[in-house]
Amino acid sequence: MARKSPASERTAAFHPEDRRDHARRARVEVEFEQQATLGALFGEFDANLVLLENRLGVYIGARGNRLVIEGAEDDVARARDVLLKLHDRLLTGQDVDTGAIEALIAMSNEPVFDGILADEKLHPPIMIRTRKKTIVPRTAVQADYMRMLASRDMIFALGPAGTGKTYVAVAQAVSQLITGSVQRLILSRPAVEAGEKLGFLPGDMKEKVDPYLRPLYDALFDCMPPEQVERRLASGEIEIAPIAFMRGRTLADAFVILDEAQNTTREQMKMFLTRFGQNSRMVICGDPKQVDIPGGDRMSGLADAVERLEGVEGIGVTRFTSADVVRHPIVGRIVEAYEGEGAKP
Repeated sequence: MARKSPASERTAAFHPEDRRDHARRARVEVEFEQQATLGALFGEFDANLVLLENRLGVYIGARGNRLVIEGAEDDVARARDVLLKLHDRLLTGQDVDTGAIEALIAMSNEPVFDGILADEKLHPPIMIRTRKKTIVPRTAVQADYMRMLASRDMIFALGPAGTGKTYVAVAQAVSQLITGSVQRLILSRPAVEAGEKLGFLPGDMKEKVDPYLRPLYDALFDCMPPEQVERRLASGEIEIAPIAFMRGRTLADAFVILDEAQNTTREQMKMFLTRFGQNSRMVICGDPKQVDIPGGDRMSGLADAVERLEGVEGIGVTRFTSADVVRHPIVGRIVEAYEGEGAKP
């Protein structure tokens, strides 16, 4: 069955004399039925189309609700597919920005590309739905990570900042809390300073640890309306606490996320992992190259746990690299500069 699309298209080969560099040339016309989405799809002053032209080496001409794409056959096909996926995003209420376009271009040669926002009658889509947005993978590794989140009991997500390790895990947790698959959402991280001494922090216990947990709050508020977050925090359905608060507990019927896990000791990690209870999911996120454990000579609990548990039934490991950074493109280049072969110690 052909994929049902909000756009129709016609393809015709260029005249042979138009071929350059011996590449097979093509011309595709794509017509979009939902004209209200075209402004966001094309971008201000057609900026999104220009970005696609520059990145894929094609020509894109807009004629009302119709686009004409010309260039090398493979590049034309990729540009068409990216535009259709971007249109799908708009129809599901998501924004289209430079990051989304760059991510789809990068994924357009990957086998998982067709599974993003797919027709559910043909095969299950790779996405996570929350109250505020629908999250789709922006790299092939993120697609594998999302599949793993839906199927494994315990997952270790390793990689640099900006790859979506914690954000995607929080989105999956929120989705399962909303649907009733779990009864509680527990977010934790070690209260370790990132290479600096903050000294005495005023206030009660919550006020003292909140600065360390702020990234978890940010991800949570991005997936749920603020009033729901506050209500669920007050009722205990959502709990955000430092890892020290996990000792002695059994976390049943819960989706548990440990962030910045590279800053746990082996003893803390063992304690945390053994909190696992019935009908629970656990995701452990961290960057093995950003260890801030005081003393400097103590082995990270994250590295130790992965070494011991990788390959154990029910446990999955996802490894992200700088190529999977989905923040501003410069973040990926910064990570590469620090981790590349020529990086200074």
